[in-house]
Amino acid sequence: MPRPPPVDAHARRRAAEDRGSPLMTELATDPTTRPVSDEAADSAPGLLQRVILPRAGDPVRVRALYVDEGSGAKIATEEPGPGDTSQPVTLTLGQRGRRRLRVLSRTSAAVPARSEVSFGAYFNAFAAGYWRRWSILTEVHLRLTLEGAGRVEVYRTKADGTHIYVGGEVVEGRREVDLALDLTPFEDGGWYWFDLVTDDAELTLLEGGWFADRPAPGRAAVTIGMPTFNRPADCVATLTAIGEDPAVLAEVTAVILPDQGTRKVRDADGFETAAARLGGRLRIIDQPNLGGSGGYARVMYEALGSTDCEQILFMDDDILLEPDSVLRAVAFSRFARSPMLVGGQMLSLQSRSQLSTMGEVVDRNAFLWRNAPDTEPHHDLADQPLRSTPWLHSRTDVDYNAWWMCLIPRSVAEDLGLPLPLFIKWDDAEYGLRARSRGYRTATVPGIAIWHMSFLEKDDTSDWQAYFHYRNRFVAAALHGPANPRALLIDTFKRSLRHLLLMEYSAMALQDMALRDFLAGPEALFPTLPTVLPEIRAKRAEFDDGRPLDSASQVPLAELDELAAQVFPAAPRDAKSAVKMLGRAVVANLRPPNPAHHDVPQRNVPSRKAHWYVLAHLDSATVSTPDGRGVTFRRRDRALFAAQLKKSGQQLREIGKRWPELQRRYREAQPTLTSREGWKQIFED
Repeated sequence: MPRPPPVDAHARRRAAEDRGSPLMTELATDPTTRPVSDEAADSAPGLLQRVILPRAGDPVRVRALYVDEGSGAKIATEEPGPGDTSQPVTLTLGQRGRRRLRVLSRTSAAVPARSEVSFGAYFNAFAAGYWRRWSILTEVHLRLTLEGAGRVEVYRTKADGTHIYVGGEVVEGRREVDLALDLTPFEDGGWYWFDLVTDDAELTLLEGGWFADRPAPGRAAVTIGMPTFNRPADCVATLTAIGEDPAVLAEVTAVILPDQGTRKVRDADGFETAAARLGGRLRIIDQPNLGGSGGYARVMYEALGSTDCEQILFMDDDILLEPDSVLRAVAFSRFARSPMLVGGQMLSLQSRSQLSTMGEVVDRNAFLWRNAPDTEPHHDLADQPLRSTPWLHSRTDVDYNAWWMCLIPRSVAEDLGLPLPLFIKWDDAEYGLRARSRGYRTATVPGIAIWHMSFLEKDDTSDWQAYFHYRNRFVAAALHGPANPRALLIDTFKRSLRHLLLMEYSAMALQDMALRDFLAGPEALFPTLPTVLPEIRAKRAEFDDGRPLDSASQVPLAELDELAAQVFPAAPRDAKSAVKMLGRAVVANLRPPNPAHHDVPQRNVPSRKAHWYVLAHLDSATVSTPDGRGVTFRRRDRALFAAQLKKSGQQLREIGKRWPELQRRYREAQPTLTSREGWKQIFED
């Protein structure tokens, strides 16, 4: 697709707008004005997502996110219904592991002779069900610039993953393919994608993309906000990715980076080059460590107060960015039926072909976030590709999107205010629930994504972050939860018992602090924001499980022989046996521990085996951390067990009695806690 002469293209665009005619009608008659450009956003009106290919340095398995070169699976078929001109299809995909496609650039590739390559993969298929549900569009255009000889074949799916052949075209020589595709059959989900097939000659994809049938409403002017704490190298990598992509840079008005760490981004290798590419867009604000909520609040504070942006895009500092996700999020927001939050999905940074989460919801009774129903976390698309995974084709609806990547329209931010001063945890979920309560929805959209550290390698509900998990969960529940907190209180007490059986006394001490501070009311949130973290770390350091060691070799090894050391109790088979086992565990923890086990652990337990039914009957154990970088030496304390269990029960009973009053106070305080004026005092201090 050759780029049009800039003057002529802009003149045509202005003339079309002056006449009130649909821009895409005129563009369709002149192929020189239908580019998929990577140089300027306004040279591709209506662009929804580019066809993109993996980076040169990406691991081999990452290719599965961009192309499907054969899964060895048979595709389901369905006969067309009355009036449906699409044709049923039965396909057998090729052998996995064979690389057919030759990647030429991030937007071009060659298909060798006698090959079949499907672009029905995570980043290049089109999530039609999401666009059908949330956007104003009723059709989408697939536009490809091809050269050589071969065929383009287009497929779609239903919400149950059933595949249907839609149509295709034969290509000879250089060809501009423009296929209009109906979005109306996708109410419950489904995707579009295309395959490239060759016989005796090679076929080259020069560029391509999925387009709307009209220019996007509004204006693309996004402020990207990325708070950071001692992640300078990761930040520079993200800044570089933004600045290296001209199409992305054309839509960015500002990049705001609140630097809250002691290792500054300005001092990192490559910073000057990355900053130069961004020009005057980059703003670094040095401030004390106010956590994620303090960082994101600063981003929104500055974006609303000193930029003319239309969209605010939150991103974490420890991510790997697929730059096209920025363009896709902005496009989805502009075409949305009404203002809404647009979330990016999380891919695993440790296993980069793995989709960590499809979307998240909040259980309104126990008030706890969880994966959306009928989704499977940590799904590896290299082993189970999109085309052969039925559950990926049903649209997943969510309550909120985590702020590893989330776009918030300016109008929504102006209406809802800033994040709550929660430091970390629940600030993103609360904002999504706040938005929903005011009529703004959230969509977590496949194909819009970043890579982020998977949660499989950490358990932050038991480390220093336990304080924020507990306090902020109760704050969010007071604001958006039920009038009866019974389920929330029962779940919290169960977690208390689990901590105690695991000898996680520091986590229980932090729970005590968290519930105490929640009971103190909303007035304490702003004053404690800059000071609470040192208090948490000091409290945690008072307990064995809060002082990780570098290695189990720093204490005597357990005296079990190697066979016994690798045999662990089995999990309870059912609810009845679980209750019986739990009762015995509580009784065991009320007995005096054997003094001989104070200095020599009874067992050395790997983190994957550290279940309550394993540790509950031990007097001591070393337990490795989930990331494998250290261990904790845990020792049972009967008096502490009884005292902390009693204190937890007392606090939860008090919360239950005072719940109506607490809900009223937090809800009355919310406008102040989320106001520019409230945050201004923190930022100025």
